[in-house]
Amino acid sequence: MTVHRSFPKSPLAELADPRLARSFSYIDGKWTSAASGRAIAVTDPADGTWLGEVAALSGDEARSAVDAAQAAFTGWAATLPQERAALLRRWHALMLEHREDLARLMVHEQGKPISEARGEISYAADFVEFYAEETRRPNIEGVTSHLPDAEVELWREPVGVAALITPWNFPCAMLTRKAAAALAAGCTIVAHPSKETPFSALALAELADRAGFPKGVFNVVTGEAPEIVAPWTDDARVRVLSFTGSTEVGKLLYRQSAGTVKRLVMELGGHAPVIVFGEADLDRAVAETIKAKFATSGQDCLGANRIFVERPVYDAFVAKFTEATRALSLGTGMDDPDIGPLMNEKAVAKQEEHVADALAKGARLLTGGKRHALGPLFYEPTVLADVPADALILGEETFGPVAAILPFDSEDEVVARANDTEYGLVAYLHSQDPRRIYRLSRALQFGMVAVNRTKVTGAPIPFGGMKQSGLGREGARQGLEAFTEIKYVCRDWG
Repeated sequence: MTVHRSFPKSPLAELADPRLARSFSYIDGKWTSAASGRAIAVTDPADGTWLGEVAALSGDEARSAVDAAQAAFTGWAATLPQERAALLRRWHALMLEHREDLARLMVHEQGKPISEARGEISYAADFVEFYAEETRRPNIEGVTSHLPDAEVELWREPVGVAALITPWNFPCAMLTRKAAAALAAGCTIVAHPSKETPFSALALAELADRAGFPKGVFNVVTGEAPEIVAPWTDDARVRVLSFTGSTEVGKLLYRQSAGTVKRLVMELGGHAPVIVFGEADLDRAVAETIKAKFATSGQDCLGANRIFVERPVYDAFVAKFTEATRALSLGTGMDDPDIGPLMNEKAVAKQEEHVADALAKGARLLTGGKRHALGPLFYEPTVLADVPADALILGEETFGPVAAILPFDSEDEVVARANDTEYGLVAYLHSQDPRRIYRLSRALQFGMVAVNRTKVTGAPIPFGGMKQSGLGREGARQGLEAFTEIKYVCRDWG
């Protein structure tokens, strides 16, 4: 018998399908509470409303999820690709069927505007559909033999149990981007969502259960990250670990995984530059930079952190950008504002620290710069101009709605300054000069370059960065290959 704890006084009780609001972990096809009875409370960042509790499992219980995934692996890996594809398509269809409930759930636990939440559900579902189609792609590859009388083949086989660790800023899309690729490859998964946004992952597990995935193939374990993840990094049965989060935590997981020599896929921090040249379409550059800075209230690894503008158009850009920033609305997610609350007090404190530091070092505050009266986790969209090179905001990921703008004088100068960071996830470039676009697209040390636009992500593209912004790629064919091993077979028929 399936046990389900409801939250009658929670906004989640108002979902069209309240069974999507799950409180227990999902292990081996069963909803599992913590043996200790421990639970983690989840609140709405907009107003502190209690949403519910999720089970806080122990390390031993986290290992039981690996037991289930390992037991299911051989059968799942042997499943015909078209059968795996059919299950992924059913999961995809259920996500679209329940898109509004999934979006509303996300608004309450994460705080993002409802239109952004709906967009994320569609984006998350796209990965499932894409990898349903990719299940048939990892075919046997013939290779011209280098030996007489030998036949050579390369096979792609699933790695094994995959541990997926997902962040709070995109609680649905980051899970499906990893899980759909792993499942399509023939891996079984154990997933750990952020304790701040666990309900989205549990809702996806509920839909995976309805889609008919065999028990043990899809597992979601809630609790405190150190208790859940450490047993997985120590467990040799977990053959690949995929993580999205900060570079600091990524380095920790890197070290913890060394003992079992795991394959690692990591999408870590970003410190994206925006570079606007004098010949750019200024109005378009302003509009696109507003998107790059303030989407998800600035809580995005792709968010614009450093805005470099060529000096001849600097004043005009700053004036237009400031005017556009002042026009942004703030509010709770269901009111669909431009800017919602930040995730927690730590995030707000970082905005305050970066603004105070920049002003103390000579930057100009043009708008914003303080918390908003809507609540303690709301921070006004902020513009800082003439930000000096030694300001913290130019060296650290801000992860909030504070824009730092500064002028530059030459192409060589701005390339050097843009590349002067340990991060290398995405760079944004605005120019109408095709030769300059080519030169900078090659010179910028970032895994992705967006030219005269902001949105570049999607299921068909290999998402990832250079330097300390991560390892490997997610999405596209490369995202599936991350969960496979190449086996070389050399045959002599005798």
